[in-house]
Amino acid sequence: MLLAVWNSLEKLRLNSNALVSLPDSIGLLSNLKDPRRLRQPPERSLVELDASYNALVYLPTGIGHELVNLQTLRVHLNKLRSLPSSVCEMRSLRLLDAHFNQLHGLPPAIGQLSALETLDLSSNFSDMRDLPPSIGDLAGLRDLDLSNNQIRALPDCFGRLARLERLRLDQNPIAVPPAEVVARGVAAVKEYMAKRWAEAVAEEERRRAGVAVESPKAAATPREWLTRSVSSLSTWVSDVKEKVVGQDKVAEEDEFLQQEF
Repeated sequence: MLLAVWNSLEKLRLNSNALVSLPDSIGLLSNLKDPRRLRQPPERSLVELDASYNALVYLPTGIGHELVNLQTLRVHLNKLRSLPSSVCEMRSLRLLDAHFNQLHGLPPAIGQLSALETLDLSSNFSDMRDLPPSIGDLAGLRDLDLSNNQIRALPDCFGRLARLERLRLDQNPIAVPPAEVVARGVAAVKEYMAKRWAEAVAEEERRRAGVAVESPKAAATPREWLTRSVSSLSTWVSDVKEKVVGQDKVAEEDEFLQQEF
C-alpha cells in the first residue's frame, strides 16, 4: 500500500523542518516502481518540490538528472551557496525560487531551462554579483526578480529575453543598463540591452572578417614560405654589401687624402 502511495506522488513539501540536507535518493521519487510490476513505469512523477524554510547548505548533486519532470522547485530561505549543475537538466521546470540564500551565481548552463517562466534570485545580497551569459537563452522567461543583490551589469545577451514581462533590479549597484533606463521599466531595459547585444554581434563579425582577410597571407605553402625567406635574405645581403662597399670607398678616400698631405 505504501509503495502505491509513493508511486503516485506528485508533490512533496518539506518546508519549515530545519533540514540541513536532502537525501541523494530523493530522485527515486520520479521512478518508484512496485516490485510486483517491475516492467511498468510509474503512474506519475514528482512535479513539485518545496524545501524552503530550512537550513540546507547544498542540494543533491544529481537531483536534476533524476527529477526531470519537476515543474516547481522552491528552495528559498535556506543557506545554499550554489545550485548543482544538474539542475539545468530539469527541462520541464517552470518555476525556480531560490531567494534569500547565499548564492554566488547560477550554473553556466542555466539557459537550458527552456520552459522556465519564473525565476526568483532576490535577496542573495553580497554573494550574488554576476549572471551567466546563458541566461539570455531562457526564451520562455516572463518573471525575473534580481532585487537585493550586488549585480553591477546585466550580460549583453539579456536583450534576447523577448517574453520577459516583469523585472526587479532594485537594491543593486547596477550600472549596465544605466539607472535612468532601469527607471523606465522592463521594456526600456530590454531595448537597451538588445542594442548592446546587436553591437556585440556586429563587432564579433567585423573581428572575424578581419581575421579572414589576414589568414591567406599567413597560410602559405612551404614553397611560398621558402621563396619569401630567400627573397628577404637576398635583400638583406644586398643591403649589407652596399654598406661594406660604401665603407671601403670612404677608407680609400681617407688614404688618398693622407698621401696628399
